[in-house]
Amino acid sequence: MDVPLYQAKSELFRALGHPVRIRVLELLDDGPQTVRQLLDALAVEASGLSRHLTVLRGTGLVIARRDGNTVEYTLAAGEVTGLLATARQILTHLSLGQRQLLAELRTERAS
Repeated sequence: MDVPLYQAKSELFRALGHPVRIRVLELLDDGPQTVRQLLDALAVEASGLSRHLTVLRGTGLVIARRDGNTVEYTLAAGEVTGLLATARQILTHLSLGQRQLLAELRTERAS
């Protein structure tokens, strides 16, 4: 049975719904990273990172490649980079709107 598009989108956004997973994607946007490199860059336990990487692999956002005892992760597609950039643009836009509202509130309070 096919999954409706809205449900697939929801599952994708659910996978993106944790700060550690977003940070992993940002780190991988700079290029492939080993688990050791990711652990060094993140303030998480190895077991926690493993769970987050499992979620990201399960949604197809990252790919794991094993070389002996070393596992290296990469972004599965360039669109992930675009998604991160789009999120940054949206947050910038929202932030500008909030600053404008705050300025208006301050002006109104001063009157």
